Amino acid sequence: MKLILTQEVSGLGSAGEVVEVKDGYGRNFLLPRSLATPWTKGGQKQVDDIQRARRKREIASVEEAQSLRASLQETPVRLAANAGQGGRLFGAITPADVAEAVQASTGKDIDRRKVEIGRPIKALGTYTVTVRLHPDVQASLDVEVVPSA
Repeated sequence: MKLILTQEVSGLGSAGEVVEVKDGYGRNFLLPRSLATPWTKGGQKQVDDIQRARRKREIASVEEAQSLRASLQETPVRLAANAGQGGRLFGAITPADVAEAVQASTGKDIDRRKVEIGRPIKALGTYTVTVRLHPDVQASLDVEVVPSA
């Protein structure tokens, strides 16, 4: 099944890309969640226009993403969370929490959908989180989870 992605799907592609997926994955997951639309010739023309515009903007955004990566990797981000006596959190740290903490500490705005947490953060400590700033640029961010006072 040929589809045009409307949003970035991790492991598949970014918005505006034409992808070939299995029928069940497209019909049962991507289409109902509005992550993709069916491919058509008219849709392909729109995709081509979007990609042309994206290529023009891409050069500046790569440099911007690299400077943002440098600033993110310099300092760890501290997150205060409610924890029990054993250091176990009440709940978990989500990508949205990480994005808010980055915005609060550095003033840089990142999208929560670009934050990838390997496994759920459910205890106090220091963790490494990946932030996809650009298709070619990823940043490793140290997140320090501390108990809230």
